[in-house]
Amino acid sequence: MNEIKNKFTIKDLENISGIKAHTIRIWEKRYNLLAPKRTDTNIRYYTTESLKKLLNIVLLKDNGYKISKIAEMPYDVIQDTARELANQNAVDQHSIQAFKLAMIQFDSSLFNSTYAKLLQTNEFSEIIKNTFIPLLNFIGLLWQTNTLIPAHEHFISNLITQKILVETERLTHSNLNSSTTYVLFLPENEIHEIGLLYLNYELLLKGLKTIYLGPSLPVDNLSSFFNSESKMCFITSITVSPTLDLIESYFKDLDILLLPKQHKLLAAGVKLQDLKQMDFKSDIKLYPTVIPLLKDL
Repeated sequence: MNEIKNKFTIKDLENISGIKAHTIRIWEKRYNLLAPKRTDTNIRYYTTESLKKLLNIVLLKDNGYKISKIAEMPYDVIQDTARELANQNAVDQHSIQAFKLAMIQFDSSLFNSTYAKLLQTNEFSEIIKNTFIPLLNFIGLLWQTNTLIPAHEHFISNLITQKILVETERLTHSNLNSSTTYVLFLPENEIHEIGLLYLNYELLLKGLKTIYLGPSLPVDNLSSFFNSESKMCFITSITVSPTLDLIESYFKDLDILLLPKQHKLLAAGVKLQDLKQMDFKSDIKLYPTVIPLLKDL
């Protein structure tokens, strides 16, 4: 898993490109667009170059090019045309396809040019909600099925993180007028902080006061905040930790710690969808994603 993945099944290609395996096979046979290789035991597989080519073909197809015409184009023309289209039409699904291609190719230049184009016509919050979050959800599913390796997810996540940090730094923090202090943290061993960084950005955008504590924070590190007389709202996000067997006890512990000072806790994460209904004595609300959480702020 530490090596760059360079062999893909046709199911991998389907998962990443969105093109059905049956259609991919038709394109192979009818137009000779892809040429799978075979292992010593005669198992078909596709190279990274084949995956890149397919993503480029999908970009052209989504922009009105017929498959028969694409098949007549030399590969370098397909590649150059797709890149140009990605830069010109960086909206909605076009941008997501371009970001997928940037991820597979580890191409930060394509990522940045696609993002810059999006920023010309969209607010940063819109790009996060309409493009980056769907993209990350999609990548998370691919990672779980071993279609991608952690390096792909880390590459694209770090680029998105950089953008959030830059946009956060641009905000003016001097006129905060909140009676509540928002303390943002991730549970111990939880390192997926894009959602939390985005929430911090949105809170600051609203002129609210935040304390950003970041990833992998043991609960006992929050004791001084729990004991504060000032009004506190704790915000966290759960992607991998705590594990499903420990989530319930984790929130029970937080429930006890929050109650004396009547602080509030908001938590988001896909894992919370599977959590059975819990009766809290303190003010704790759970959300499946950061988007509905944002609406309650």
